[in-house]
Amino acid sequence: MRRFAILLVASTALAACATRGASPGEVREQTATVATAAEGPVAPAGADRPQLGTFGFDEAGMDRSVAPGDNFYQFANGTWAKNTPIPADKSNYGMFTMLDDLSRQRTREILDEARADSASKIGNAYAAFLDEAAIDAKGLAPLQPWLNRIRGLGGKAGYPALVAEATRNSLRGPVVAFVGQDDKEPEQYALSLVQSGLGMPDRDYYLKPDPKLAETRAAYLAHLEKMLTLAGEANAAARAKALLDFETGIARAHWTRVDSRDATKTYNKMSVAQLAKLAPGFDFQAYFRGLGADVRDVVVAQPSAVTGIAALVARTPLPVLKDQLLVRSLDEYADVLPKAFDEEHFAFYGTVLSGTPQQEERWKRAVSFTTEALTDEVSKIYVQRYFPPETKAAADKLVRNVIAAMDRRIDQLEWMAPETKTAAHAKLASFTPKIGYPSQWRDFSGLEIRRDDALGNAMRAARFDYEYNVTKLGKPIYRWEWGMTPMEINAYANFGMVEIVFPAAILQPPFFDPKADPAVNYGGIGAVIGHELSHHFDDQGAKYNREGRLVDWWTPADVKNFGARLDALGAEYDAYEPLPGLHVQGKLTMGENVADLAGLTVAYDAWKASLGDETPKVIDGFTGDQRFYLGWAQVWRRNYREANLRQRLLTDPHSPSEQRAAVVRNLDPWYPAFGVQAGQRLYLPPAQRVRIW
Repeated sequence: MRRFAILLVASTALAACATRGASPGEVREQTATVATAAEGPVAPAGADRPQLGTFGFDEAGMDRSVAPGDNFYQFANGTWAKNTPIPADKSNYGMFTMLDDLSRQRTREILDEARADSASKIGNAYAAFLDEAAIDAKGLAPLQPWLNRIRGLGGKAGYPALVAEATRNSLRGPVVAFVGQDDKEPEQYALSLVQSGLGMPDRDYYLKPDPKLAETRAAYLAHLEKMLTLAGEANAAARAKALLDFETGIARAHWTRVDSRDATKTYNKMSVAQLAKLAPGFDFQAYFRGLGADVRDVVVAQPSAVTGIAALVARTPLPVLKDQLLVRSLDEYADVLPKAFDEEHFAFYGTVLSGTPQQEERWKRAVSFTTEALTDEVSKIYVQRYFPPETKAAADKLVRNVIAAMDRRIDQLEWMAPETKTAAHAKLASFTPKIGYPSQWRDFSGLEIRRDDALGNAMRAARFDYEYNVTKLGKPIYRWEWGMTPMEINAYANFGMVEIVFPAAILQPPFFDPKADPAVNYGGIGAVIGHELSHHFDDQGAKYNREGRLVDWWTPADVKNFGARLDALGAEYDAYEPLPGLHVQGKLTMGENVADLAGLTVAYDAWKASLGDETPKVIDGFTGDQRFYLGWAQVWRRNYREANLRQRLLTDPHSPSEQRAAVVRNLDPWYPAFGVQAGQRLYLPPAQRVRIW
């Protein structure tokens, strides 16, 4: 099961989630996954927590033959990159994935214990997913009632209600509606409508003439045919071609990812009656009724796309529309269907799209499934075992120091008007940091889990999660709620909530170790804290005021000055070419690049302030400044498979790891720390260094 998840404009994360053969069009609201060594310097130490080197940095992973001013990532990480293979079951590997492996191993131990108790809900969910023999023995029979609902649709009039039922089952039709915080009324929830309908990650996969993408399109067509054939459908080849043509039409209507991340462009509130006039061809009133969403208004993210998709639906034959829902159903639940479906799903979404040769062991996927289906039931046990109070206290202190440093920097901005500075200080003062785990746990007592029904568990969990989401309408905002589990190796900023969130599992080496050198900690978790904090002042986060309201609160001159700096940063990243002919997209990655630049700047100031009058000592030949920047570079260690890197360059709002490490070229203290001189590849003259916050 891949749970219903939407990319929220008002929330952004440190890294993109790992790709484990993601479902069609699935986008998680998380930051780009970073990967580190399969073998290498990280070893279990003390309660299986990894430690690095003598002061928190792995010196053996450096490549000292590379000048820091030519390639800082290679200087800090080159030997690690050369000697670290990507495991066969991963599309990339680095520090984030290393910790994710540790997190899932710990969770496995929890679930193995629970599995012995037939009364344990998490144990039963885990056991059912692991029982491949039972899944294979049942064949497609458990899914047939739903598939027959799709096959039995007799006319287009019933299609919107069927799409609503699909949405409840975590399936994506041509559009998707969900409930989230209203950007302009942050004290209430609103129903939002977004473009959907693609089985591949992005419109570019359908429309770009790139030969590699043409190969992917051919493989996707073969995948559609294979799924229909496995389901016993006749004339699968022609039906697959018709389905691909339909989705190509949807892709033409879709907004680009650059436009879709713009908080202003994507806030289009209108009445349901207005939506019906905007997009005839799809009965939105029937769709919303089917969702159980009794609303007068809806926020439409991409109006022209919704118009185009509705028109396309109106002229597309009903059998094609039904085939899309059939294939989506088979792909969504492939991991709890017989092996042939599971293997075919992975062959395309894992191997073709991400380059991963081998699917993960069943226990790893069972851990992921159980954690997704019963998040807090697993989380509260994990936190008790693996997140000591002293770690939370130390992280709290770091967060306070970084916020204070950001507060001081606002006063130093020469390009911002005094009245805007006052408003920025007020926004900073209203922040809510969340560290480790939620203040309350969600109730899963109403979710039925059976030890002998893996598919039923997945479908009931999807519907339970959907009902939880849609019933927020009309209720006060759940300010205690988290968008990640404590087990996730990530962090995020939520603009509407005016909060920054740091799950327990990221608060360990290489990001944070209370016993490590403070310079490395500030370069690691300190910069992560600064990153999430700075998101509230990036090109989108800066559009939200102290209440989390999407509103203009800057002077026109501030907006102009800010924009000039953003343009310079975008041009810097546009110049990077990680794959031949494929550049980093400066506009797509703008928010993350701003957060990296500002976050590292603020973390450096916070570290310096924490020293007081003390001069940091030299450790193993490294000065304090050098250790700080090496701490930053180390967390971005990651090796990619080419297909995965290609997908990220096309779809991920985060720059690749080497370019994230290279943000140091804009920071004045980095130059003397490593003796960087004019003529070296990363060197920027002082006037060309981008300074924002």
